[in-house]
Amino acid sequence: MRFFSFLVAATLASLAIAHPGPHKKATRAEISRRQELSSRCAHHAGEYNAKRWKRSLEKRQNITTIEATTEAPYYKTIQNETCVLTPDVTSGPYWWTESQTLRQDIREDQPGVPLSLDIGVMDMATCGPLEGVLVDVWHCNATGKYSSFTGLRNDIPKSETLQDLNMTWFEPGQSDIHTDNQTWLRGMWPTDSNGMVEMKTIFPGFYFGRSIHIHIQVHTDWVLRDNGTLASGNTVSTGQVFFDEELEQEIMALEPYSSVTGIQRLVNGLDDTFHNENTDGYNAIVSVVPMDGVDVRNGMIGYITVGVDTEAVDPEFPVR
Repeated sequence: MRFFSFLVAATLASLAIAHPGPHKKATRAEISRRQELSSRCAHHAGEYNAKRWKRSLEKRQNITTIEATTEAPYYKTIQNETCVLTPDVTSGPYWWTESQTLRQDIREDQPGVPLSLDIGVMDMATCGPLEGVLVDVWHCNATGKYSSFTGLRNDIPKSETLQDLNMTWFEPGQSDIHTDNQTWLRGMWPTDSNGMVEMKTIFPGFYFGRSIHIHIQVHTDWVLRDNGTLASGNTVSTGQVFFDEELEQEIMALEPYSSVTGIQRLVNGLDDTFHNENTDGYNAIVSVVPMDGVDVRNGMIGYITVGVDTEAVDPEFPVR
């Protein structure tokens, strides 16, 4: 994903629903390379997910009923297309590396349905797990607010937000619109020898103009500052992952999610970014099973595999 500065006044129409931050479309050669790598690794992705999912369940469960309660979603979702090698999408206006710190539990004091998000990173050149890359995660809380940006309204288009700030120039990660130094629901952690990383968080809420989603970036050759924030690195993937619509409806009926009024939740089918991430056979929907083997409303384990082309380094992606 390559980001380019833009004049807000010239792009208000396109910003009415999506995050600010136009991005360059992939070239024919880039698309061809992605498709070739994805096709070559599809079978490995299915096997990799099956093994990883089995380990994940065994690690968390002490009950004897878990095999029966998870068998259906296991066979429904562990398929070759589970591997995600997406056309990278915008990081959005709430990307702020100064608030992204090295930790796995990013919940802090945020209420919501517990979510243990397992992310497997696959090297598309070798079709094997990618060890030691830094996985960067951030998302809004149960009422649709992002930490570091709690002073911004979440019930209006982002174009109006920029107008309210009298901004005529905006570049994700570079233009400073942050309002506070809170860090909840943001964090980074390196993958292990199995290409795995687990982030403990909550099921995200929603805000105006976007369906429910989580942002994920993958960095190679990364260096951290003493305070645990990212000093430098090569960004090889910038994407967003989503959830099944039926699951979203079930969770949004609970508190504190249901306390949000005056904002209509955008369904996946109407979200342009959702379509961009789920095109040409790519699959950016997180698969979930209940933590207790019974009810996702009590907490859930989610997983997704991100296929990464480590040669596709974005030289223009800013790291503050």
